[in-house]
Amino acid sequence: MGRVRKVLSRPVVVGFLTVSVMVVGVGLYWFQPWKLWQDETVRETLPATTARPSPSAAPTKAASASPRPAGPETLARGDLISHEHATSGTVKVLRLADGSHVLRLENLDTSNGPDLHVWLTDAPVKEGRAGWSVFDDGKYVSLGRLKGNKGDQNYTLPADADPAAYTSVSIWCDRFDVSFGAAELARL
Repeated sequence: MGRVRKVLSRPVVVGFLTVSVMVVGVGLYWFQPWKLWQDETVRETLPATTARPSPSAAPTKAASASPRPAGPETLARGDLISHEHATSGTVKVLRLADGSHVLRLENLDTSNGPDLHVWLTDAPVKEGRAGWSVFDDGKYVSLGRLKGNKGDQNYTLPADADPAAYTSVSIWCDRFDVSFGAAELARL
């Protein structure tokens, strides 16, 4: 009788081990826990700009000698607050000399994680757990994957995205539908 139990239990044990290995593999892929110890620092400079003459100025020698300032104009700014993970830094919405818009993250410091994106949204920024998952409830535009969890980064806004229509920015984890951190944008 003891031999029969050993023979029957071997396939059960092999099956259990196979399922266990598969569950661990899927869990590692899904959660990617190693990213908690991996930092990716990005140090992008402000987007390059060139001086352009004022459109109302006549093409005279005086007008070409004094072009409008070519530096980016800050339209809105905000400070990141923590949600699911400790997050800090500054967010700016900039208009470049050519009329395009860029969202800039400065001194970003957050946790690394799976499937992180930068979202420009119309959702209110709420502190604590109440703010973790409000950003996909309204209008938002994804500006792409987060380039790194630390540093200074630029994200180009799509030409059809009106920066005035959005009131906040979120570092959004698409995998778990949660905000790592967010900033309310104050118009300047």
